[in-house]
Amino acid sequence: MPASATMIGALLGLGTQMYSNALRKLPYMRHPWEHVLGMGLGAIFTNQLVKWDVKLQEDLDKMLEKAKEANERRYFEADEDDD
Repeated sequence: MPASATMIGALLGLGTQMYSNALRKLPYMRHPWEHVLGMGLGAIFTNQLVKWDVKLQEDLDKMLEKAKEANERRYFEADEDDD
């Protein structure tokens, strides 16, 4: 997954820079260093997005597990008290 995220991010950065140059009616490869910078920033962005998504999923799983345990305590312990 990290390799594909890096490639997608690099293409996103390159495409953004080329689109920006096209909107301003400049040559597509006017300043090549801007394209390299855009590719690097795009790769960093997508890799951080993937890490954030994994962390978010782990946090959600923890919260759902805590809610499940709380519901079990609430209903099953209440039944024991009624007996």
